[in-house]
Amino acid sequence: MIQRVQSIWFFLASFTLFLLIILPVVTKISNDTEYWILVSGMYQKAATGTVKMEGFMALFISTIALALLTFANIFSFRNRTLQKRICNVVIILIVALSFWISQMAQHLPGGLEGVAYNAGAFMPILAIIFNILALRGIKNDEQLIKSADRLR
Repeated sequence: MIQRVQSIWFFLASFTLFLLIILPVVTKISNDTEYWILVSGMYQKAATGTVKMEGFMALFISTIALALLTFANIFSFRNRTLQKRICNVVIILIVALSFWISQMAQHLPGGLEGVAYNAGAFMPILAIIFNILALRGIKNDEQLIKSADRLR
């Protein structure tokens, strides 16, 4: 059917989730050692370079899968009902992913006290906003189609 602005919103939501892979979520300096959390693991800055202290493979794979699901939702434009359902599921999964990331961030030495939130911490919020805007675009398309059907 009609696929307009929601394609852009879905693409931006997918892009922000892919950015979550490379952007640090939180950083912390403890005992003159810098730690940071990415969805791929916890890293420590050592004298010789960066050392991966702990890997979060399941979180990493889940983030990639969620970004791909959001991107694939662009191509389900022929079935707006399915597209809306997938979008609602993606929003719920992003909230769950955010909770999971916060639980992994508590693995930092000393917990979450004194951490600095980086750009990665705000990417899930942006992805949710973009998905909500895509839902609004789908709703507008449905209204446009209904009004065109009334004119026939």
